[in-house]
Amino acid sequence: MRIAVGMSGGVDSSVSALLMKESGHEVIGVTLRFHTEECSIEGTHNVCCSPQDVRDATEVSRHLGIPHLTFDWEKLFRERVINYFVEEYARGRTPNPCAVCNREVKTGFFARYLRDVAGIDRLVTGHYAIIEDDPFFGRVIKRALDRKRDQSYFLALVRREDLNLLEFPLGTMRKEEVRKIAEEKGIRVAKKRDSQEVCFLMGMDPGKFVESEIGPREGDIVDLEGRVLGKHRGTYNFTIGQRRGLGISAGKPLYVIDIDAPGRRIIVGEEKELYRDSFIIGEINQHVDLGLWDSVEVQIRYRTRAVEVKDIVREGRGYKIKLKEEVRGVAPGQIAAFYSGERLLGGAVIEDRG
Repeated sequence: MRIAVGMSGGVDSSVSALLMKESGHEVIGVTLRFHTEECSIEGTHNVCCSPQDVRDATEVSRHLGIPHLTFDWEKLFRERVINYFVEEYARGRTPNPCAVCNREVKTGFFARYLRDVAGIDRLVTGHYAIIEDDPFFGRVIKRALDRKRDQSYFLALVRREDLNLLEFPLGTMRKEEVRKIAEEKGIRVAKKRDSQEVCFLMGMDPGKFVESEIGPREGDIVDLEGRVLGKHRGTYNFTIGQRRGLGISAGKPLYVIDIDAPGRRIIVGEEKELYRDSFIIGEINQHVDLGLWDSVEVQIRYRTRAVEVKDIVREGRGYKIKLKEEVRGVAPGQIAAFYSGERLLGGAVIEDRG
């Protein structure tokens, strides 16, 4: 097969390229550049898609003996991911830009683009997730063997038709194995730190980034009765469940329980107000037909435990998700990823706290 490997300049994508070459495929390294600035933040983890990452990907490709191409998609990334991120925060929501990027830019969309313009059979990435052909459900994504590294949550919005174009060779491996392979094969980024920041933030707090884009939007911090407890510079500095950084004094711990962006108000209350046993989502991106869903669990945030779903009820243009137990801090804008065991069934954007 003709394989394109999405190379970020890190160890995961580099080893993915190595594995594809050793499997006998025709391999080409492809890198998306989203920034013209260097993005390494001293003393923290690197953030991806910077010029240095492009250089690293080029050097690894040369070491592996495969061709390498760089695509300058800064404008597309701005339009489809950064603008979305800013607009969502301005609306008082908590977006997941990585999930949207996987759908609209660097994974699903990129795979289709490479198929159409270069006749590529598969796009391989360094995601820690398993993708396989199920005899009953078709091509599906499953959680990675290394649950601490599992990235299937971020793939919940990838279109079903794009799954046939994707491959994740690291899904059955642990990070330690990947680094060991890289060291044994002399790959220069074997010990490179992982990219854990949202790449375009470049170490900046999300609220400060949004303020740099749209300016301050001052307002009040109020309790459930509407009493003003303090002031803020912008609702985009807060998310549901937040306790720290409120800048108010009270006789008991208070948390952000709602965000009224049009009214420029942050509503705070006691922790018990954060718990919900249902919430509203928009249309579901189905990897498996909804009628085949069984023993369903939903995960509402990365690195949180999935909880059992009691019922999924059509409501307007979306669905009401009823849970068998309460969950803390449901936030509009976040991703609800649905699973049955290890299998990713699909995903949707949370629209309301129910």
